[in-house]
Amino acid sequence: MADNKVVVYAGPGQVAIENIEFPKLEIPREVAEGLGIKQAAPHAVILKLVTTNICGSDQHMVRGRTTAPVGQSLGHEITGEIVEIGDDVLFHKVGDICSVPFNIACGRCRMCNEGKTGICLNVNPARAGAAYGYVDMGGWVGGQAEYVMIPFADFNLLKFPDRDAALEKILDLTMLSDIFPTGYHGAYTAGVTTGSTVYVAGAGPVGLAAAYSAQLLGASTVIVGDMNADRLAQAASFGCEIADLSKGDSLVDIVSDILGEPEVDAAVDAVGFEARGHGKDAAEAPATVLNDIMNVSRAGASLGIPGLYVTGDPGAVDDAAKVGQIGVRLGLGWAKSHTFVTGQCPVKQYNRKLMNLILADKAHIAKAVNATTISLDDAAVGYAAFDKGAAQKFVIDPHGMVRA
Repeated sequence: MADNKVVVYAGPGQVAIENIEFPKLEIPREVAEGLGIKQAAPHAVILKLVTTNICGSDQHMVRGRTTAPVGQSLGHEITGEIVEIGDDVLFHKVGDICSVPFNIACGRCRMCNEGKTGICLNVNPARAGAAYGYVDMGGWVGGQAEYVMIPFADFNLLKFPDRDAALEKILDLTMLSDIFPTGYHGAYTAGVTTGSTVYVAGAGPVGLAAAYSAQLLGASTVIVGDMNADRLAQAASFGCEIADLSKGDSLVDIVSDILGEPEVDAAVDAVGFEARGHGKDAAEAPATVLNDIMNVSRAGASLGIPGLYVTGDPGAVDDAAKVGQIGVRLGLGWAKSHTFVTGQCPVKQYNRKLMNLILADKAHIAKAVNATTISLDDAAVGYAAFDKGAAQKFVIDPHGMVRA
């Protein structure tokens, strides 16, 4: 019975809406068989999606820049209302509105016990770590849908304490599933603190979230670099300095003009493997941002790298890059004693505290990233606009709960 609409990858540059079966309280067969565990999931819940967002990571798949197969379901930024619970779910009830970390975590393995929920060992037979609706991440159905199954619910769900208050701030709270914690993680692991000077590469939603988070952490100056004028204007709208790299100017010179010195205390890569060189018509050069942030960061700095890097990129510029091997100047980072922090953000380390800031009216992340609501049926329109560089974070509203 087809009772659930879901967004799927339909080929390079295309997404489609498909009708699939209403979710069951079961984990994917490939996960169960690959790990030798039961498919039945009494620890799970079914959510009715309140909001689900389009992410730059989704866009990599839709551009054909991963090994995602046609038909791959999409969506890992999930906020929803519980409509069904398994018998082993103890601490949630039907009607609760919750944020879902994009990392799927069992809450029982060594990595989960260490707080490293982005690399859970019990949710993906192929590698450590899993996510909803993403290639090579375990086969979990995506959340750009009407309904979705969430496993290990007692561990994974972050319940909003008051339903009405949550719905009033839902455009801020929807960012807790990924980009707000991810941006915060990038800034935090870069060592941003009171008075820091910070460079953030990329003014997409994650970059904007990182810049906003750097301000929350007490940065004195946050410089955001990009080649998209609208996205740079969005960064400037909440007090960031901007580095317009479309002109081909030296990033070191831009930083010097702003700070009076050529280096920053901390830097964040919010671009990832589809980076381009400097200049309006610059070609793709996937190591550009990593080399930039090493170049403009002081000796001893930490580099937060939430930008996505992959092990399989069929559209890469050369054979080495197709397997994630890019021309990083590691010797420079070594000589400057830099610390590199990579990988999925462990969302649960941050989401509750960031939720408290939102509910206390002390964080307005939706405004910072220019949240824009669309319907599920308009997902393709949102993907197309995002791919063209729209300075917006598209929030899908499958059931009209945001508009209501």
